[in-house]
Amino acid sequence: METIKKKDKTIAIIIRNDHQCDGVDFITPNEYSQQVAYMHHPEGKVIDAHVHNLVHRNVVMTQEVLFIKKGKLRVDFYDDYKDYLESRILSPGDVILLVSGGHGFKALEELEMIEVKQGPYAGDADKIRFDGISDNEVIGVD
Repeated sequence: METIKKKDKTIAIIIRNDHQCDGVDFITPNEYSQQVAYMHHPEGKVIDAHVHNLVHRNVVMTQEVLFIKKGKLRVDFYDDYKDYLESRILSPGDVILLVSGGHGFKALEELEMIEVKQGPYAGDADKIRFDGISDNEVIGVD
């Protein structure tokens, strides 16, 4: 796993395809509006059937999770002031939780990914678009 930070503020958490542990490992702290866990169970493990209770939650910031299925994706990280920090490349099987700040993307290969975030999507009211970096400004990738 890798955490992208600016000072003490987490911008993103990357869970690489080769990450492993036994049992259930909640990657995110309880205060995040999007919860991500890695689970590894032995054959035959039973997870009790269940339904979820109605619990009202106050979500004030959108956090999104991307699952890379195919291809390579460059993720450019920005702080809350739209200042560029660094970039990382995600490959098939990688998962990223975008916690705070801004982000931009460039598909480096034909890309298939799944995005999960709080809904409903509010269109243009959901985000502020800005000019990102050019390829020659990339930091943090080989």
